[in-house]
This record gives sequence, C-alpha cells and structure tokens, in this order.
Amino acid sequence: MKLETIRLGEVMDVKHGYPFESEFYADSGEYILLTPGNCYETGGLRLKGDKEKYFTGEFPSEYLLNEGDMLVVMTDLINRAPILGGSFLIPESNKYLHNQRLGLVKVTDEARIDRMFLYYLLNTHDYRGQVRGSASGATVRHTSPDRIKACRVRVPKDVGHQRRIGLALAAYDTLIENNRRRMKLLEDAARLLYQEWFVRLRFPGHERVRIRSGVPEGWEAKPIGESAPFHYGKALKENDRRDGTVPVYGSSGIVGWHEKALVDGPGIVVGRKGNAGSVFWSDSPFWPIDTVYYVASEASTHYLYHCLGQVPFQSTDVAVPGLNRTYAHSLKILWPSGTMRDEFEFAVRPMYQQMTKLRGMNSKLRAARDLLLPRLMSGEIELAGAS
Repeated sequence: MKLETIRLGEVMDVKHGYPFESEFYADSGEYILLTPGNCYETGGLRLKGDKEKYFTGEFPSEYLLNEGDMLVVMTDLINRAPILGGSFLIPESNKYLHNQRLGLVKVTDEARIDRMFLYYLLNTHDYRGQVRGSASGATVRHTSPDRIKACRVRVPKDVGHQRRIGLALAAYDTLIENNRRRMKLLEDAARLLYQEWFVRLRFPGHERVRIRSGVPEGWEAKPIGESAPFHYGKALKENDRRDGTVPVYGSSGIVGWHEKALVDGPGIVVGRKGNAGSVFWSDSPFWPIDTVYYVASEASTHYLYHCLGQVPFQSTDVAVPGLNRTYAHSLKILWPSGTMRDEFEFAVRPMYQQMTKLRGMNSKLRAARDLLLPRLMSGEIELAGAS
C-alpha cells in the first residue's frame, strides 16, 4: 500500500458553528443543540438522553444539520483536551443544530480522500496530538479551522483502499450502535415500569391497598437525607489521573477512567456542580469527582436510582449552577414497603444485568476498533485487495 503525506486543508474545509442565544436554551423541544460534550473521547456521537440541551429560538436554516454531516470538536473544557479535534457523525436530518464550538467538516477533494476514512482519521492519536499541540488556552483549550487544516497526516494514495478501511472500521461502530440501542430499550423498559408502579401507583396488588393523601398504606414520604444521604465526591487532580478500567463520574456522566475506585460497589451519582441534579447509575465500582455527590453502595438500589431521577432538583447557586446538599437532603421521596421495593428490584435486575453485558461487549468492540485503527491507517495491517 502506497502512502502519501498531505495537509488536511488540501482535502477538507471546516466551517464555524452558530452562536445560539442562551436565553432560548430549554430542557425539551424540537431541536437538540449539540456541544463538545456530545463527542466521545474516542470519537462518535454521544447522546445524553433526557439531559440534552434544546434550542427554541430562531436560527439560520444552514445550521440545521443533515444525516451524515461530520462535526469536529474545537473547544474542550478539560486541560488535557481528551475530545479536542475529535469527530462524530449526525444520525438523522432536521434534529441537530450546529453550535459555535463545533466545526462542520466538508470534503473538498473526493479524488484524494474518502469521507468515511476521513472520519476515522480525525479520531487518530497522531492527528489529535497535533491539534492539542497547537491549541490555545491554559484551562479551556481551543483550536480553529486553520489549525485543524494545518495538520499533516499520512494516507493511502488509493482512495479505494481508504474506502475499504473506512468500511472495515464502520462495521465495529455498527455493532456498538446496535448494542447502545438495545441498552436504551432496556433502560426505557425499566423506567416505564417504575412510572407504572410508583408514579401511577399501579403496582402489583394496588387494588387491595388504600391510598391516603397520595400515599399507599404501608408506604411513607421520607427526606432524602434520611433514606439515602449524599456523600461528596473527591477531586482527581491532573497528576493523579491514571488510565484504567474504573469509570470516573462527573456531573455529565463518565468523564474518564482511573485505576482505583473510591466507591467499591455499584452506586448512584448525582450532579452537584455544572449539570446540577443529573442522576447516573454505575453498575460497577467507580470514582465520583468533586462536581458530584454519590450514594453509598449499601444504600443504592435500582428503585432509588429511578426515584432520584424523578426529583425536580433545583440549582441553589445563581452564579455557578450547583445543588446544595442540605437542600437536597430536605426533599422528600416516596419510600414504598420493603416488599414492593424488593419486587421492583427482582423485576428490573435482569434488565440491568443485560445492559452490563452489552456495555462490556461494547467496551471490547471499541478496544478492538481502536487497536485496529492506527494499524490500518499506517499500513502496518493491509486489507485484502490493497496494492
């Protein structure tokens, strides 16, 4: 396979996004406003479910994205910039908006670069290293279209071979996406069951139970601080970060990986700063950083996870969105009988066990893809039909 070194600006262009006005941000709506946080560290679109940011105001139509559009991250809030320069693809038209901290990638020379190959190229370590090296900013890191286009990369001269590489890597992502969809269906099924039993109060045997002031007999409304006290997470300074298999949780979800766990078993994470009031379930030991609270493993159940996800937590800090622990502890949640909580746990545990298996499969698929990616790009491994 013959390789050539090119400057990215020879085959692609990058267009700035639109500065959407924050007064029209919303928790729901027709259009999802994409942010750098919608990109995984290894590339690919990271959807946030009910934590997405929506936009309800007017905007130029050219910033409404189409299926297959490719975006690149141009701002990273983390000093080590794990997502800066990374790319992801838009899965459907007329739903996602092109925000100003993201760049829209356009292929300008199809005779020299295959589009899917380019997508994976923009998620390689060599290219990302160049982007980080030329980035500006000490804490928040920024790049620009010109800096991205100035990166030099080695690519196969044969566009047909580029296409085969792109298709080979896309096969892994197809399997990963299928597993993600299965996990979402399972999560939705568990959430619907929670709502049926504990919001609509159509739990097993509800016909024989009296409801008084909205609470079934044998149940009670208890303050969160009494039933599930929040503990403060612990910061991981830059020098303390270590690559590993333990997920590190911030208020936006998993923000990295570490070699040690602060919480030894499955548990619940609640956003304290930034995305205040966000709720996540970790099915394995984890490390919650200082922007979150966590519930100790012995108190964490799937019932409590879904229950906290329904609590209308409100930010108690005007300047920086934050959730005060004393205020959160004072809020009351419905505490069913032990028997009913056990029945719910028995019903949803198989769903979460299946999600854990699918998550493990995806981890292995991503590892295999990421191992294959640089070797295919460099020509260390050649596909059949290469010349």
